[in-house]
Amino acid sequence: MTLEYKDITDKIIGAAIEVHKNLGPGFIESVYEKALVYQLRKIGLKVKQQFESSIKYDKIEVGHHRLDIFVEDKIVVELKAVKKFEDVHYAIVKSYLKAVNRKHGLLINFSRLTLQVKRVICE
Repeated sequence: MTLEYKDITDKIIGAAIEVHKNLGPGFIESVYEKALVYQLRKIGLKVKQQFESSIKYDKIEVGHHRLDIFVEDKIVVELKAVKKFEDVHYAIVKSYLKAVNRKHGLLINFSRLTLQVKRVICE
């Protein structure tokens, strides 16, 4: 099975590994966000940081939310610096994907000895 946007997600994961390798665990999410955005742009990807999207309910706008990172207008990247992923983290990424009408996201946890990355696909 071939994953859609595998080339982009592989680059994002590679960039996250590079950031984690250089910084290690222990910092707050915003530190990793800035470093990852820099690394993604350095390798030529189009990145929107703290991308604001509108939240709609029954076709009316009810608020706004900021995505950590939105890559190539296709991939939502949600960063965490937590002990471990919880089910709610996956649910949140799925909500974000719905908000921007996309299917593919990455959930990345920098707060572990080994970088933790999970794909989130909203059907």
